[in-house]
Amino acid sequence: MGEIRKRLLRLLGVTAALTLLVTPVQAVAREAQPTVPVTVPALANWKAGQGSYVYGKGVRLVADSPAERRVADTLADDLRAAGHGSVPVVPGGARTGDIVVDVQPPRGALGAEGYELTAGKRLSVTAATETGAFYGTRTLLQLLAQGDRIPAGRTVDVPRYQERGVGVCACYIHITLPWLENLVREMAYHKLNQLLLELKVKSDAHPEANTWGYYTKDEMRRLVALGDKYHVEIIPEINSPGHMDPWIENRPDLQLTDSDGDKQPARLDVTQQAAFDYYTGLMDEYAQVFTAKSWHMGADEYMLGSDYAKYPQMLKYAREKYGPNATPQDAYVDFINRVQAYAASKGKRLRIWNDGLTGANTVPVAAGTTVEHWLNVAVKPSALIAQGYQVENAAYSLYLVRGGFHSDTASLYDQGWDPRSFEGEKVASSKGITGAKISLWPDNGSGQTENEVAVELWPALRHIAQVTWGDPHPDATYAEFTARGTAVGHAPGWRDLTRLPVAEGTYAFRTAGQTFTARLARTTDGYASLRSPDGCLAINGGKLTLNAPLQPGVEATWTACDASSTLQRWQLHRAAGGYELVNAITQMALTVSDDGRVVQYPPDQRPPAVWHLTAH
Repeated sequence: MGEIRKRLLRLLGVTAALTLLVTPVQAVAREAQPTVPVTVPALANWKAGQGSYVYGKGVRLVADSPAERRVADTLADDLRAAGHGSVPVVPGGARTGDIVVDVQPPRGALGAEGYELTAGKRLSVTAATETGAFYGTRTLLQLLAQGDRIPAGRTVDVPRYQERGVGVCACYIHITLPWLENLVREMAYHKLNQLLLELKVKSDAHPEANTWGYYTKDEMRRLVALGDKYHVEIIPEINSPGHMDPWIENRPDLQLTDSDGDKQPARLDVTQQAAFDYYTGLMDEYAQVFTAKSWHMGADEYMLGSDYAKYPQMLKYAREKYGPNATPQDAYVDFINRVQAYAASKGKRLRIWNDGLTGANTVPVAAGTTVEHWLNVAVKPSALIAQGYQVENAAYSLYLVRGGFHSDTASLYDQGWDPRSFEGEKVASSKGITGAKISLWPDNGSGQTENEVAVELWPALRHIAQVTWGDPHPDATYAEFTARGTAVGHAPGWRDLTRLPVAEGTYAFRTAGQTFTARLARTTDGYASLRSPDGCLAINGGKLTLNAPLQPGVEATWTACDASSTLQRWQLHRAAGGYELVNAITQMALTVSDDGRVVQYPPDQRPPAVWHLTAH
């Protein structure tokens, strides 16, 4: 027994010695791989320091030049909005605890949007440009969202792609300004820089085109100003020569006529000079509102559901201008090129969708046009890049369609999707690719409310931010990646649009000429349903556009209650002494007609009724 005990003791001694040897090595390994602060997009090259930066009561924002002060002023606004108190912006030397905004143009290696962030006894954001410094402050805000103590360290953070965006078709279904403002703030918070808006701005020059849902010029000026403040370029789009019905449904003289003599209200007749003049006139009117250096003309789905053979005037126009070998598609490309030349004359770069470029044209699209690739057609992205075009990836796999297709963000993350992965082709190099964007489309306008779309949007937005800025797969699992979004939260100034301004309950609703009693209940997506013995208040009837009743003057009626019906959901907007009732889908407010009916109208056409609520 003694010999066995000795052997065991010797073995235990060896094990103890090995433990003493291994444990320090493991500890060193852990120290060599410190925890990287959590951000979206993720920081790729964090170098840890000793200690931490502490955001305290005496913090100041130090900024000297005009560019530095603009960044610091915006940061001060956001710190206040995020609950971090009022922080003064001061010039001069920094002291312990300060945050320094430093724009150094000689730091060219940081590029137009990169920055260096250093945290220690004080925190500094250094960049070659104002935009780069701004993005450094977004990282700072995300870190402060997780606590007032930031680990000491340094990062140099530079985006991989120039264009990082979101596209929204607010082209038929009006999307509320607070929702779009939330989007701009969220985009900037995640370092996205491009918002495409296909929309109608109410026209002074062409009142015949002012069918709902347009935006007023003042509304768009407000949004553009917010975009400018947060370094989000808002690019407007009037889709043409297809999908022009919002603009020409009351202009049959500009509509393409087929061989049977039938007018096509969605197709602009590109063979007419009057059509080109009309379109460029709209471009001029938009220039009163939008400051972007790009113009998007769409150019998609011109022959959707038809073909050029139905329009012999297209071939006639093309051959008269380009000779006997010209094709009908050359007339379409000719229109694109004329718009491109007009845009260039105004200092703007033209953007188009790719699906009309099928290779059936003999006339090339003008150089300098950016092609946004969303659909797999004969002419592949690699061919477009080889021809010298800048190409943005707007893949259909990145779409979120109301009541329809929704991007599978988890699957894209797990696949390591990046902007080289186009529909129908993955290219080897990122050269010639400007970046990528997600797209929100309203094909089934009543299929989902804005708040429901937002639930799907935020994970997709964070994913596109990650794949266009840095490593497309920074975490081992999608669950770990989504945890980043939870950690950083929403942008400062983001508004919770699901809150009701009144408590649930039964109320008498009174306005001049009308009274009704209904039970007000919160819907799952944060709107209100109004239930009476006759059913639930809804908007039904009239002309449908994308499955939504967008005709002004349609009466609100009591219909059988259906929890899935988005047309039975309402917003309550505070007004003097009461509330306005706005339908969640049509975004028109209720008012009382001359004959006493409760009807919907755009708020700038008829003043909304103010409803006074009395609890029962």
